[in-house]
Amino acid sequence: MIRHAMLALTAMVLASCDYTEVEREVGYKGKARLNPWLAAERFTKKYDYEALSSHSWTTPEWDDAAWFIPVSAIGNRSFTRQMEEWVTDGGHLVLLIEHASSETNDWGLGGIFPEVEPPIIDWLERAGIRYVEDPSESVKSEKIGFGDMSFKVEAVSGSGVSIIGSEPGVFASQEYGGGRLTVLTDSRIFRNRWIGDHDHAALMLALIEATGNGSRVGFMRGTGLSFWGLLGDHLWPLLIALGAWLVFWLWRNLTRFGPTEAAEVASELRGYGHHLEALGDFQWRLDHATGLLAPLRTQVFERGQRLSARMGRRDDDFFQFLADRAELPRERVFRALAEAAPADSAILTRTTADLQQLLKVLN
Repeated sequence: MIRHAMLALTAMVLASCDYTEVEREVGYKGKARLNPWLAAERFTKKYDYEALSSHSWTTPEWDDAAWFIPVSAIGNRSFTRQMEEWVTDGGHLVLLIEHASSETNDWGLGGIFPEVEPPIIDWLERAGIRYVEDPSESVKSEKIGFGDMSFKVEAVSGSGVSIIGSEPGVFASQEYGGGRLTVLTDSRIFRNRWIGDHDHAALMLALIEATGNGSRVGFMRGTGLSFWGLLGDHLWPLLIALGAWLVFWLWRNLTRFGPTEAAEVASELRGYGHHLEALGDFQWRLDHATGLLAPLRTQVFERGQRLSARMGRRDDDFFQFLADRAELPRERVFRALAEAAPADSAILTRTTADLQQLLKVLN
């Protein structure tokens, strides 16, 4: 009741406060938040192209028309060689430098600016393209010329690219073998937030149709070949098995994961046998062993003599007669009946057990 009253009072206090609404863009939700090229993929499908989406390195096929790939995804020599062979055979690679990875937040400040590795720079130089990593000032472009057309764009970049012998810009494209190599330093013009501005979509369509090779367009949004990505793609059954084994091992070996133990463990001395041993040891220390054994020995002698007389074995070895009845060695029967005093508590316990066994068979 008190809790409900407090909640009602809090609601009344909050309702009487002044507030100001502030609207702030935080970005897309759902698939568009995870895939920056989702709008571009849907745009290409409208022109009867098959859009391929990959979150990590994927080798292009010979019949792919174009691939839009972040430069960070093909930084090593092996991937660079594969892409060079594919472009030579007729493919069109659009190499994206800045703001190209899926980790970049289009509504945040700054961005991810990967380093262009030497294998890529060497390939660009062979294709006649110069890359300027740190120009004197930011490179801006309001128009990009491609083929016989000019496209209005809004692009700005911290690096520059150009055909060798010309001024750096944000865009450069050269034929290479049977295909084409294109470099774009500001990748934002093709991302979800800006592809609908100016002539960005038209420029993308022109790049796709440049070689006329194939009907599939690929978009890579990852940052290269990842060891953990390979594990997730190909070894997930093994990871699940290892996780289950780890949980089972923890349950078996760690106290807090195992079965609950009793608060108090029962003492072993509470057993009947342990009570007898403890009492025998106590009596032996008090030198009461002879007095404790005397009544048992008297009963064994009396019952044994009566039984041997009834069975006509009065003249036989008395200790052997009892040993045969109790299935005990004669020496033990003799010690049980004739030994003056046990040497220790253990002998007292054994002697008492032998006398009880004799009484049992003589009843």
